[in-house]
Amino acid sequence: MIAILFLVCVVAVKVFKKITPNGKLTVYLGKRDFIDHLDFVDPIDGIVVVENDYLQGRRVFGQVSTIYRYGREEDEVMGVKFSKEMILCREQIIPIKKEKQENTAIQERLLRKLGPNAFPFVFHFPANSPSSVTLQPGEDDQGKPLGVEYTVKIYVAESEDDKGHKRSSVTLAIKKLQYAPPTRGRRLPSSLVSKGFTFSQGKLNLEVTLDKEIYYHGEKVTANVIVTNNSRKAVKNIKIFVVQHCEVTMVNAQFSRHVASLETREGCPITPGASFTKQFYLVPLASSNKDRRGIALDGHLKDDDVNLASSTMVAEGKAPNDNMGIVISYSVRVKLNCGTLGGELITDVPLKLMHPSQGAGGGDGKDTKAAMKKTKSMERSRYDNYANDDDDNIVFEDFARLRLNEPE
Repeated sequence: MIAILFLVCVVAVKVFKKITPNGKLTVYLGKRDFIDHLDFVDPIDGIVVVENDYLQGRRVFGQVSTIYRYGREEDEVMGVKFSKEMILCREQIIPIKKEKQENTAIQERLLRKLGPNAFPFVFHFPANSPSSVTLQPGEDDQGKPLGVEYTVKIYVAESEDDKGHKRSSVTLAIKKLQYAPPTRGRRLPSSLVSKGFTFSQGKLNLEVTLDKEIYYHGEKVTANVIVTNNSRKAVKNIKIFVVQHCEVTMVNAQFSRHVASLETREGCPITPGASFTKQFYLVPLASSNKDRRGIALDGHLKDDDVNLASSTMVAEGKAPNDNMGIVISYSVRVKLNCGTLGGELITDVPLKLMHPSQGAGGGDGKDTKAAMKKTKSMERSRYDNYANDDDDNIVFEDFARLRLNEPE
């Protein structure tokens, strides 16, 4: 008799929870990262569980707020503030005030599991709300880092205007992020520049082409460099960078940082009349820029849970200048060094650095899988397919202090 064993893999569903200091109220969220799909944004859906007879006529409220810090805390003097805090939405959760709403799949599962003292809530990000971005502080910087942060606060109060007490409230840091489009398209970004020299005939030509327009976090950026030297100067060396460009909209400030770089003398000197062609590879990673001040990150939640900030995308028909918060873009920069008298020939080729969307296509499955493994801080459980799962495979994880310098 042949026994055939079937091995069934049950994927545990991770749900984050946080309890008030007095232990009377618990908040559950299915994920910390909420995705802006350009035409809509994931709703912030969760569950509140309150102990019997605790409220005594009081109510439970919830709100989503954002802090946009565009200047250093230590520079705030004479009442000048370099941050803007806004409450984006506020709702009464218990008792339920509005008409019955349709619950999400994870809410239905949690309501079945947690019992009659569980109450659902849903919040929505306003249109055009900026993505979560944190600028990495330097060693000497004090206070909270610059950037855009979002928090969900659930609290017990007598009325909506009452802010509640710390012992009966919970604050959870969340992130609003953007995914890449489902397909990367077929456009190959490129740039062709030339440089002439005084008292010298001919020009030095530089052509740079990338193998795709959208790269995923953790994926190598491939730049094909072609140098044609029709001048009388020689190219001494070649430098290549992936450059992160940041625009802080509140103060109209712009700056750039190199997040990956290499320098080579291969094929050099490229003498007059010679040509040079080669592919170069760079991998921009947050882990390679840990100690560098001003690097933009995708909302710094944990030291080991961070990516470089994703490129800022805009919906079709909207102008990039309408973006709020911190606007992020990337480019590959190539420099040809022609010596002290010859100077440099420089060109930039724009690219997008994003999180891969679920079900990403484009015929690059291996690269996509590798990028998904290197991509951190993304809750990639089967969040949208909870309805068919067993309620017993939910795993609860404490929603710990997530931000640096967050007060207890």
